[in-house]
Amino acid sequence: MSIINNTYQINIPGSYMFEEYQSTLLGLWLILTTILFQAMVAIRFHRSQKGGYKVGIIKPLGQSSIVFRSHRTFHNSLENIIPFFGMVVLGVLSEYSASRLAIVTWIYATTRIIHMVLYYKIVTEKNPSPRSLFWAIGFITNIYLLIDLGIHLIIKL
Repeated sequence: MSIINNTYQINIPGSYMFEEYQSTLLGLWLILTTILFQAMVAIRFHRSQKGGYKVGIIKPLGQSSIVFRSHRTFHNSLENIIPFFGMVVLGVLSEYSASRLAIVTWIYATTRIIHMVLYYKIVTEKNPSPRSLFWAIGFITNIYLLIDLGIHLIIKL
């Protein structure tokens, strides 16, 4: 089988997958870009602390500190992306519904961005806070994908 078809386009085996899951992959790119942005924000605030910067040390601070909130936002995203990213990869490899996976990915990406903005802006020790709603939507998205992907994989057996 030639990788160049009669219209002079390159056909790479499995490339249909990239077209079918393009929206999902773009959503994953946005999620990873958001996490990288959060890391840069956390580093910037950590290094500009009063009293100087000490490698790896974050002074015990509360919600009133942007250093604390930026650090927590970044680490919260790291904690949540691991299962989500793994399930999206499993979904793509198992040919899970491309449209459903795209919708779930974009809901997750959007809620993580809103959660991040609210975490940076809202100074509160109160729980739940408005940012908790968007954390919960992202968490429920993870649970939904876990269950629906599991059913999809079992059916494919």
